Amino acid sequence: MAQVLLTLAYDGTNFAGFQVQKNARTVQSTVQDAIERIWGDRLPVVGCSRTDAGVHARDYKLTFHAVPRLTEDRIPAALNAHLPDDIAVLGAEIVPDTFHVRHDVYEKEYEYVICNTQNRDPFSVHTALHYRRPIDAELLECAAQHFLGTHDFRAFMASGSDIADTTRTVRSVSVTREGSVVRLRIAADGFLYKMVRIFVGTMLSVNEGKLTPDDIPAIIDSRDRKNAGITVPAHGLYLNRVVFR
Repeated sequence: MAQVLLTLAYDGTNFAGFQVQKNARTVQSTVQDAIERIWGDRLPVVGCSRTDAGVHARDYKLTFHAVPRLTEDRIPAALNAHLPDDIAVLGAEIVPDTFHVRHDVYEKEYEYVICNTQNRDPFSVHTALHYRRPIDAELLECAAQHFLGTHDFRAFMASGSDIADTTRTVRSVSVTREGSVVRLRIAADGFLYKMVRIFVGTMLSVNEGKLTPDDIPAIIDSRDRKNAGITVPAHGLYLNRVVFR
């Protein structure tokens, strides 16, 4: 048996997240379907994270164990032949059995995309948040810098999580504008439930004058979800990059 590491990209619009759910279309079950077509067995797969319904990925990693039947370079095309158009295998490699796709993650980077126009763009309805109010990218960049470092981010965790340790280290954060598109990128050693979407909602509160950049440290210190901004919709969020130790 060999452990295979896959790199995937997918449009999360029509997926109910990564993890298998009863009577729902998920990334995990869709990939398992394709693997079963090639290997003949319903093999377990392990993902690097549990993306929510509607969240997209440009660099998702998962592993499975199987008897070697194809060379690494042939695995992507073989699986893609059995995958729908909204998901694709970009690469495959054989990794040691000691490797763990979740525990060996050093850093993940997420990107949140905002279409900052008065009128909605019909081509980005499912891939970016439409936000009419003009965005001051420099102001949001200033606010975002307060997230850097190691903090208890409990104030930015949605209800429904049973995680006890809510301390994470944010290693980089940026806000950039390309025409009408605003991109917010954040890289950390890990993320809490809906943490990035609450970060973005909080920064939009800064943009709207409800908060100032200098309010961010106090919100972090409060560890109270009620003090942070809204949870923005999932469809603007992308798992952008995964780095292993």
